[in-house]
Amino acid sequence: MGAIDVWAQATTPRFVQEPWMTSLLRWTGKGEHNPPTGAAETLAAMDRGGVDIALLSAWVGPQGPLISNDDVEGFVAHAPDRFRGLMSVNLYEPMAAVREIRRLARSRTFVGVRVVPWLWDLPPSDRRYYPVYAACVEEGLPFCTQIGHTGPLRRSETGRPIPYLEDVLLDFPELVVVGGHVGAPWIDEVLLLARKFPNFHIDTSAYAVHRLPEALVKFMRGEGQGRVMFGTNWPMLSAARCLERLDALDLAPAARALYLEGAAREIFRLDGAPA
Repeated sequence: MGAIDVWAQATTPRFVQEPWMTSLLRWTGKGEHNPPTGAAETLAAMDRGGVDIALLSAWVGPQGPLISNDDVEGFVAHAPDRFRGLMSVNLYEPMAAVREIRRLARSRTFVGVRVVPWLWDLPPSDRRYYPVYAACVEEGLPFCTQIGHTGPLRRSETGRPIPYLEDVLLDFPELVVVGGHVGAPWIDEVLLLARKFPNFHIDTSAYAVHRLPEALVKFMRGEGQGRVMFGTNWPMLSAARCLERLDALDLAPAARALYLEGAAREIFRLDGAPA
């Protein structure tokens, strides 16, 4: 059985040289001068971990693109059967952001939009996000974001699920939202949102599976089947590292298949290769 990695990066020099990366590199055992990862290295890591498709994230912040949509398009072109893109946009330029989402949605290269709130120091309920949410609904694209504490040296407040993300889910009931990085230390809030809002999903990126909170694992075994997806946060963690103790989760075969690939395939509409 293969897997789909819903949060990965094909990094650039701009990205890896950010000073806030220091703590993340230390936590994940990377060197202080971590080189960018290319398509070949990413594909090799996917093969070692049994990953069929990886969703590569663009990163755009107030200072501009750290990994641009064009960068992601270039990586996807190396292996269009193995990669898809998650675009990102500038929240300070709302109409340009909406036009970019509409333009890139026409290509099957991009299957969603990702905005990382701590990068902007703006919670997802801030008014600057709302044109992005409307465009995602119009184009049928999931909105992917980060929930929980911030590993890099930035404030964690923007990752608090309640009230910030709850307000978004109330205002945009048609919006499909994927919250990445599990949501600790607010895991109870995350699970409450998942039970309350059928369009809210969770991905386990940035966690090896044996480190997942027990409450989340229990959810995955039961009512949360199909609501939690696998992710790595590559290159900070590899799929092989994340999944090496997968059996210990004690997931039934159907739940395991949904976690590894079934839910992602449906939510991101991953049938077929990019045009």
